[in-house]
Amino acid sequence: MAGLFLSFEGIDGSGKSTQARLLADALRATGHGVTLTREPGGSAGAEEIRRLVLEGATDRWSPETEILLFTAARRDHLEKTIRPALARGDIVITDRFADSTRVFQGLTRGDLTATVDQLHALMIRVEPDLTLLFDLDPVKGLARAVARPGTELRFEDMGLAFQERARAGFLDLAARHARFRIIDADADPETVAGRVIAVVSPHLPPR
Repeated sequence: MAGLFLSFEGIDGSGKSTQARLLADALRATGHGVTLTREPGGSAGAEEIRRLVLEGATDRWSPETEILLFTAARRDHLEKTIRPALARGDIVITDRFADSTRVFQGLTRGDLTATVDQLHALMIRVEPDLTLLFDLDPVKGLARAVARPGTELRFEDMGLAFQERARAGFLDLAARHARFRIIDADADPETVAGRVIAVVSPHLPPR
């Protein structure tokens, strides 16, 4: 695949969605082709699944069922959006990818890591070139997240302990995989955006 594949990860309220938009705008302004996308979602079928998994009661789905739903959404996203964008040479920036499933379904409510890994190996078989982990105190992140308007609050409603386990899981992944870069997200958006540019710039393809 000819383009560059970037994923933005972090706990809820870490600011990664804002930073994904800011980076996309900055790269487009300098002449890069950019595809900005998100998970769950990023394709028509995956957006339908998004509504199923992000809305409703916290016990609406078991972790095992969520793994299947997220994997189905990711496969459609990969087929319909990510692979075509990379093939035409775009920089793909996705707001969440497989690491979110590894953490939110694989670790936070039991040990389902093997199940997540098996499904990923069978159906996805792709990792980002670079993963930016936006690290923030879960107390601050959860306060930001619940203050946002909207109905996609199912994971936020699982509470602070859930977000604390998620942060620990993300940091553990970052320690074990060289594609991760940790971004201190406890600053104003412009400052964090500068940190993002500094990390991403050495990896950018020529325009």
